[in-house]
Amino acid sequence: MKQNIGRGEFSQFPNLSQSSCQEDDVSTYVQHLNALYSDFESRFEDILTMVIPPWIINPYGDIEETNVIIQEELTKLSTNEELKIQFKNGHQQFWLQNNIPVTYPV
Repeated sequence: MKQNIGRGEFSQFPNLSQSSCQEDDVSTYVQHLNALYSDFESRFEDILTMVIPPWIINPYGDIEETNVIIQEELTKLSTNEELKIQFKNGHQQFWLQNNIPVTYPV
C-alpha cells in the first residue's frame, strides 16, 4: 500500500482515489503507513518469530521428532477415526474443540 500511495495509485483507498491529493499529503500518508508498519512489527514480533511444531499443524503426520510423552498422546490421537474426520475442517478448528485439551492434555 505504501508503495502504491507513493506512486499516486489510490486503488486500495476509494475515498482518496476520488479526490485530488497534494504531494505533501501523500508523503504524510506514507509516513503514517511506515509508522503503522513499525508498530505492528514491534507489537507482534513474538508471533512473527514463533516456531510452530509440525505436529500441531498435522497431528496425523510424522511424529518421530517429538518427545516420548507427546508421541504417546499423538499415537492415541492418530488412531481416533472420529477426530480424523474433524481434522479435515482445518487444524485451527481441530485444536479449539473443547474435548481435545481434556482428552489429550499434553
